[in-house]
Amino acid sequence: MGVLEGKVAVITGAAMGIGRASALCFAREGAAVVVADIDDSGGNDTVDLVRAAGGQASFVHADVAQKSDVDAMVAHAVTTFGGLDLAHNNAGIAAPMALLADYPDDGWDRTIAVMLTGVYLCMKAEIPRMLERGGGAIVNTASGVGLVAYPRQAAYTASKHGVIGLTKVAALDYGSKGIRVNAICPGTAETPMVGTARERDPSIDAHLAALHPIGRIGTAEEIAEAALWLCSPAASFVLGVALPVDGGYVVP
Repeated sequence: MGVLEGKVAVITGAAMGIGRASALCFAREGAAVVVADIDDSGGNDTVDLVRAAGGQASFVHADVAQKSDVDAMVAHAVTTFGGLDLAHNNAGIAAPMALLADYPDDGWDRTIAVMLTGVYLCMKAEIPRMLERGGGAIVNTASGVGLVAYPRQAAYTASKHGVIGLTKVAALDYGSKGIRVNAICPGTAETPMVGTARERDPSIDAHLAALHPIGRIGTAEEIAEAALWLCSPAASFVLGVALPVDGGYVVP
């Protein structure tokens, strides 16, 4: 029996990368998983992978920047699987890179909408349903860049710092009510977005590896396992942390 047997989880951004790996990890441990994404094809592929491995999953189209989509996503979990116990709020986009004074306003707006407001909307919809079940656990995907800064990345850095702040507030608001809220702060991981960057500049591999004292970038599975642990009974006394899962990126 898995450590999440009988639980229901929502995972956003689950059509690929860390979100897909998280869906597979949570389902492996017994959770029924709602796969949420704007990429219908990729999301349904994730569902197929979960089911092929013997797990339970259902796809719902959701843009986390849209409150109506988020509310429908959580309602889908309740109507399909009977409730909601766990969430990995992971959806993200590739943000523009530019000097701050030259930063594109539309890039700022969209990045904040998806990666900060999206987390706010998700928690706002998820928490009442978890309270109905007597508690739960939420993991928000922040970033190593939520703990430090990165040049030319104003929107991404600001959004991820904001995710950590929201995580801490939610932890204080609901920890005593049985809902544990934590964040993971990944370093660079092998995902389709990194693959796209590599296609543009093959030399980026050496640069990325040099940023991580462990000597390599991570895998999506390594990040997902940290999210799984934070949602598991093994982390029952862990609340409000921003956990680096980054091969030492924030150490120097």
